[in-house]
Amino acid sequence: MADYNYDLLVLGAGPGGYVAAIRATQLGMKAGVIEKDKPGGVCLNIGCIPSKALIHQAELMRSGKELEEIGVKVDASGLDYGKVFAFSRKAADTLSRGVGYLLKKNKIDLIAGEGKIASAHEIEVKGHGKVSGKNLLIATGSRPRSIPGFDFDEKTVLSSTGALMLEKLPKRICVLGGGAIGVEFAHIMNAFGVEVHLVEMLDHLLPLEDEEAVEVLVRSFKKRGIKIYTSTRATGSTKSGKAVKVSLEGKEGKQELEVDQILLVVGRVANTEGIGLEKLGIKVEKGFIPVGEYYQTSAAGVYAIGDVVNSPMLAHVASKEGEIAVEHLAGHQTPTKLDPNAIPGAVYCEPQLASFGYTEKAAKEAGLQFEKAVFPYRGAGKSVAIGRSEGLLKMLVDRETREILGAHVVGAEATELIHEILLAKTAELLPEDIAVMTHAHPTLSEGVMEMARMAEGWVIHV
Repeated sequence: MADYNYDLLVLGAGPGGYVAAIRATQLGMKAGVIEKDKPGGVCLNIGCIPSKALIHQAELMRSGKELEEIGVKVDASGLDYGKVFAFSRKAADTLSRGVGYLLKKNKIDLIAGEGKIASAHEIEVKGHGKVSGKNLLIATGSRPRSIPGFDFDEKTVLSSTGALMLEKLPKRICVLGGGAIGVEFAHIMNAFGVEVHLVEMLDHLLPLEDEEAVEVLVRSFKKRGIKIYTSTRATGSTKSGKAVKVSLEGKEGKQELEVDQILLVVGRVANTEGIGLEKLGIKVEKGFIPVGEYYQTSAAGVYAIGDVVNSPMLAHVASKEGEIAVEHLAGHQTPTKLDPNAIPGAVYCEPQLASFGYTEKAAKEAGLQFEKAVFPYRGAGKSVAIGRSEGLLKMLVDRETREILGAHVVGAEATELIHEILLAKTAELLPEDIAVMTHAHPTLSEGVMEMARMAEGWVIHV
């Protein structure tokens, strides 16, 4: 240790990097973290946290209609979106400071500046000089992807970052990309009265999710007036005064939309360029750093986690990968790479959508012999009581072993409900174990129990 400043030197203080550094100190290592921006990375500062703050405010706006149904007069004409923006920034800043506090509490040095790998044991930090580490962890995250003809200027063509920084909303917006980020922003914008056009190149929104579950969301979005274009791609755009015209080409032929702004959310690109990988002899594959079972790279003592490796670009994935990497580094017995079928996905629109494991389409393509159980939300009394009966719970079960192959929930609090089912899978429990467990009444969780009972052939409330 005497030869190095740190046992572990982490490049990037996002949810992967800072969690890895804290876990390293818990295991007896001295850790340092290099970050060119605020602690917390994209997730806390310009990603999951501020977007969820906006979603919370969007839901408050939508609740006005429910109040009107019981005779309360709601006047939203005084809406000041600047205050909505300020609320989201306060949430982000509070949590970013919280990460700084956690690093300080765990005696982890936060080195401010842009870092570039100089060798297997050194990182050059702009304005700070070289810092050494016995081991290095690369956690530099990702950035929004652009496409030809739609370069980000954050005025007419917005990235997710630009959309989060809006202090005034447009009247009309075209969202290019129907993945989780696009769907969430469509929900937010629509809730605040923006005319939303949501465009997806593939044949359905949320292409990685189960089609039956997505269809519930699509019906809800259409009912709300969100215009959806699937199997459609944007071919270009032209300025038209203060507006912008977007050219689309799809199953309905060519058409042109006139909107005020374009939000481009067609994926993210790993931040692997310009960080000095060549100094380690590491060559990226399809833009990602190749890693082993414990996220170790081809360079001894150097690990890589999060968005820079070829795994789902999710904050909770990066955090868990960081834990696995440093536990392996410390010589602890630890699980290997995350099982892709045991990673929960969550989309925080309304209704929410959450899932893990196989979709029905993927299970068929894999040649699996399975049964499915689909329980409607309205069968759980709580959903009706709170006016949230729209949705379904779906489970795929191996026909012979009864193993849970996947689950898909769309409806109120879906992003919370998914974890009971995932815990059962992780613990190698079977649907019957969920089915016989007493659930409190009335709760939305009863829907999970009834779905499991349906899989076992003795559902009660349907």
